[in-house]
Amino acid sequence: MVKPGPAAALEARYQNSFGRAAGYLPRSRKAVDAWLTEFVARARKRTADHVDSVKQLEELLNSDKVLKDLVTQMIDQARQLDPQHKAKHVKDIDEMLNCLDEITVTAPEYRLDPTERVFFPMSALFCYMMATQAGWDAFRNEQFNARLLGILSAWCSFLDSPESRYVLNEGPDGWLCQAASEQNKLYEFVIPEPGALYGGFASFNAFFNRHIKPEFRPNGAKDDPQAVVSPNDGSVVRFVPDVPEDADITLKGQPYSLRQMLGGYEHTDKFVGGDVFQSFLSGANYHRWHAPVDGIVRHVERIPGLTFSELPMKDVDTSAGTLSQGYQANVNTRGLVVIESTVPDIGLVCVIPVGITEISSVRFSVAVGDRVTRGDELGYFSYGGSSMALVFEPGKVGFTVPNNTIETADDGAPVFVNGRIATKK
Repeated sequence: MVKPGPAAALEARYQNSFGRAAGYLPRSRKAVDAWLTEFVARARKRTADHVDSVKQLEELLNSDKVLKDLVTQMIDQARQLDPQHKAKHVKDIDEMLNCLDEITVTAPEYRLDPTERVFFPMSALFCYMMATQAGWDAFRNEQFNARLLGILSAWCSFLDSPESRYVLNEGPDGWLCQAASEQNKLYEFVIPEPGALYGGFASFNAFFNRHIKPEFRPNGAKDDPQAVVSPNDGSVVRFVPDVPEDADITLKGQPYSLRQMLGGYEHTDKFVGGDVFQSFLSGANYHRWHAPVDGIVRHVERIPGLTFSELPMKDVDTSAGTLSQGYQANVNTRGLVVIESTVPDIGLVCVIPVGITEISSVRFSVAVGDRVTRGDELGYFSYGGSSMALVFEPGKVGFTVPNNTIETADDGAPVFVNGRIATKK
């Protein structure tokens, strides 16, 4: 097999990135280059002080020479990946910080021209940096990642605010225009005030995690108590049997490590040798998640983790974000909702919403002790990329949807909230 050259490897990596596959970044990498050129030029003109969260990142870098050198290397290596246009890319840490300032007060525009759609500004900013060796190291640095989480939190607060609604309009760049309505199937969702300013939404995030009309997600398995239904809309990434308590998650085979996935949950031993089912949410998917089984909520927890880290490889990882989803289920920011099924012999089921790249928050709608019925809401994602994993005790369920070959992790069988995905054995 002929190994691809640097340009071909970079292009393959981009096409398989989570942001591109999920529809948050355009199919053409040239469109990202054009966006970077415009955005970096705007950031270079910025004269205001850094916002608090960006200032905290600046202070960290100024106090840690080794990390600062690593981030500088990441920026330099990223510019070398695109040597013909490197002058248009971020040239140093100061410019990167200015770009992050701009992102915290910018809501994603829809853009009528699909080649111009950059819904993930931080992924676009880090697009080339994530493809470098220094980038792989930097984005796994706990302190650097913690400051990025702080910036994402600040951005999430902006997207939670009324100021973010300026993109909710019927103009060519607005999320309520006809093209956006068709692409995102807005007819399936609850629009608070159709035809009113901003559609009646309180914020951009309120639009993003909007409620779906029940008739569009009927519970077809409601009369079969032994059925397990999908907690989310998306497509199958994979399902894996005999999952070990611990494993080397940096292998390309993408094993799951229950100890790491469950973050030290006290009853992890009950899941050892069980099954993991993972699915992939695209940008147009419904971003609330629901109970897959009837039962009682026994545990609710948010586990802080990484954001822009991908599976580390010796060479450029052409599979990038899509095949990294198994790795990210082990290390990324995620939630845990453990439900004890009230149906005999299904046992404990762990629902794990996983944040990827721009994900700002995992928010819960249930608490320990709540009784839930299949289809009841468990929580939702605020704006950002996402994946979903379910963990079952060994020998409890058999899956009724086809597995994925993992050659194209974003092209698995579609799943929908309340649709059957497994049955009790």
